[in-house]
Amino acid sequence: MNYFEEFTKHLLEDEKPSIYFNNLVESNGYPDIYPYNMVLKLKNVEQNPKHHPEGNVWIHTMMVIDEAAKRRDRSKEPKGFMWAAFLHDIGKLTTTKLRRGYLTAYDHDKVGARMAEEFLTHLKLHEDKGFYDYVVNLVRLHMQILFVVKNNEFADLNRVVKSGYIEDIGLLGICDRLGRGPKTEEEVRKEERNIEIFLERCQNYIDKRKRMAETYNLPEK
Repeated sequence: MNYFEEFTKHLLEDEKPSIYFNNLVESNGYPDIYPYNMVLKLKNVEQNPKHHPEGNVWIHTMMVIDEAAKRRDRSKEPKGFMWAAFLHDIGKLTTTKLRRGYLTAYDHDKVGARMAEEFLTHLKLHEDKGFYDYVVNLVRLHMQILFVVKNNEFADLNRVVKSGYIEDIGLLGICDRLGRGPKTEEEVRKEERNIEIFLERCQNYIDKRKRMAETYNLPEK
């Protein structure tokens, strides 16, 4: 069986792809082979219940792909978008640690991008450069919404803008935020507002860079 094609079919066509994947796991039909087992192992990775009351990373991933399925038609590249959602937290497999009594997964976005590269390259999907770059970029940048909104040291607007996928990063971001424990209407509105703030700050960065280029006769980078 070509698992990539089979997974892609359900990611692109199912209203709730999680049903297919959970059924596979429960029936022992999920491929416990590399690289697909990189995602399967997320079932054994617990998360901080304060931020992820839903449970382990597999559960979170399933909730995120269901949220992504609601929005895939709004993305530039639906197939890449759904695979980015499926792989977005793969980095937590190796970065999750207990620190001072709290579960953390520092740099799981950066590590996850490298693991996504490894995953796709093993399947020879790096040969489809557009798809490959899209998925890796979204995995690498999916935490930028939080970083940019909070104005913290990890915010990297330059990388976000250069990726060319600003809107889809925001789209994956809302899926990530809603794909966890239940939220009130007020909490959902707050998450949606954070995406708006992220997009506004990206646009402000683009406008500022353009003004600088015009003022000093510099090439826009």
